[in-house]
Amino acid sequence: MTKVEDVHEDEMRVNAEQARQVAEQARESRWDRESFGKELFLGRLRIDLIDPLPAGEISVEGEAFLERLRVFCETKVDGQKIERDAWIPDEVINGLKDLGAFGIKIPRAYGGLGLPAVYYHRALMLVGTANPSIGALLSAHQSIGVPQPVKMFGTEQQKQEFLPRCVREITAFLLTEPDVGSDPARLATRAVPNSDGSSYTLNGVKLWTTNGVLADLLVVMARVPESEGHRGGITAFVVEADAEGITVENRNTFLGLRGIENGVTRLHDVVVPATNRIGREGDGLKIALKTLNTGRLSLPALCTAASKWSLRIAREWSSQRVQWGRPIGEHEAIAGKISFIAATTFALEAVLDVSGRLADADRHDIRIEAALAKLFSTELSWQVVDELVQIRGGRGYETAESLAARGERGVPAEQMLRDMRINRIFEGSSEIMRLLIAREAVDAHLSVAGDIIDPKADLQHKARAAARAGAFYARWLPSLLTGKGQVPSGFGEHGPLAEHLRFVERASRRLARQIFYGMSRWQGRLEHRQLFLGRIVDIGAELYAMSASCVYARSDAQDDSAIELADAFCNQSRRRVEHLFGRLWRNTDADDRVLARQVLENRHQWLEEGVLDASIDGPWIAEAQPGPSQRQNHRRIVSG
Repeated sequence: MTKVEDVHEDEMRVNAEQARQVAEQARESRWDRESFGKELFLGRLRIDLIDPLPAGEISVEGEAFLERLRVFCETKVDGQKIERDAWIPDEVINGLKDLGAFGIKIPRAYGGLGLPAVYYHRALMLVGTANPSIGALLSAHQSIGVPQPVKMFGTEQQKQEFLPRCVREITAFLLTEPDVGSDPARLATRAVPNSDGSSYTLNGVKLWTTNGVLADLLVVMARVPESEGHRGGITAFVVEADAEGITVENRNTFLGLRGIENGVTRLHDVVVPATNRIGREGDGLKIALKTLNTGRLSLPALCTAASKWSLRIAREWSSQRVQWGRPIGEHEAIAGKISFIAATTFALEAVLDVSGRLADADRHDIRIEAALAKLFSTELSWQVVDELVQIRGGRGYETAESLAARGERGVPAEQMLRDMRINRIFEGSSEIMRLLIAREAVDAHLSVAGDIIDPKADLQHKARAAARAGAFYARWLPSLLTGKGQVPSGFGEHGPLAEHLRFVERASRRLARQIFYGMSRWQGRLEHRQLFLGRIVDIGAELYAMSASCVYARSDAQDDSAIELADAFCNQSRRRVEHLFGRLWRNTDADDRVLARQVLENRHQWLEEGVLDASIDGPWIAEAQPGPSQRQNHRRIVSG
């Protein structure tokens, strides 16, 4: 390797360390109760953390609201018109405001409905099946927009000022930048304090600002430079969307979610009062990440809704469509797909319910559970909708409008597939989710082995770290040898589902051993084994879903139906888990890295010959240039 390459690699390592430090500083470390997910990765099935489930609050007001919302969606929302016009009509948005749908989780003291997360998720399921763009509108506003961070971290004055407005005004969350996705250490938008500290001046460009095209209020993440009297760091601000210097430069269009109001927002010398800062300087990323912990559960709600809808269409179509003298659902090839859709839909609902109740309890560390729910739900629901399209055949690929034009039922299966695809990218891609969860999964090992694997640590620190690690592993490793899952009567209170929980317990200990083996083999380099860690996380996601399904079935079943669905899901999940375990150490990862490097070095560029370049000319990433000081809002929503 040349000296230039050495320097380049050193710079990459420094940049990675800086990014990791920023993320580490934002992690929450103190909670009233342990995390079920974190314990799972340590080889401990703490079923007592989710069984019995925290009591779900039954709200008369909540049930009445859901009924009004259902009637509104059935009578006032034309999902195909939104798809065709790429626009959510003003009357739909204003109608949702009148219902209180923009203030579902805002406390009643500030004018909202004050409903718990489980009702919020059920509301998202309703609007998401009317049209997923409406689900994106409401979730971007309430899950990550102004209401959530102000409710969690704002002062009383900020709550009184902003939360009542959020009941009838639309908000957006501005974090991503053209050159910054999941690497917050490189955040470029700056917030420079004025000389007396009474205000900040913001400059920067934000990309993919969902709701940003029509928002009234914004949450903006910007970097405050460190200086005398200023702690500096990534900081959160509430910004008026019509402030001088804010420009909406483009309304982005996408593969799916045609009605989403997503754009590029430029901030040019935007003056924001210091009273609009949420929390302290430097707390912005922590605020963003903690907001996302519960905010991420909005996606599992929308995924569950899509899967429920897919199950209904698959059932009705497969029982009515006849081929070779029998309904297609009776043919084994289709029956297998229906079974997968039904079992997975049950698991998605179980994961959503369990995670939502943990969020409502507000005493649990749900970082891992929320991330696992997001990862599992978005990945599996995509497969569910894809299988629905396959079951529908040519009609699954044809648009609902085309089907209706020739006299058939207009089922928007292909639209659902397009709309669902973004969920594996929204609010942290699946790859980022796996890295985030993996970091939590190996946290205990990194904590005890820190100085051992730190190349900067001296021998004295390494020796002390080795002593601590020895004491930890002397206690921990023996606990992975045997457990309740090896006892025939283990988890007997769960009846016919007990065998699945015994499997989860054994698999959890097995998973913890694999993490230890990986840590022993690669030490500090383990974080670069992203495919290995990804499989570790996918196993954990399946085990969490199995646990949630068993607990949910037992707590919710009126008859044997839920038990049957949970049993079916667990049987399918166990096969996936065994396959993932098999691929931990028997895989093509090393060969894949070599081939990828060769491709990036243009070694196989000849393989690209014989096709046209169909892309439109332009830079891969647009450079941020100073912009005008006016706001070009493409639409304004004015309540009735």
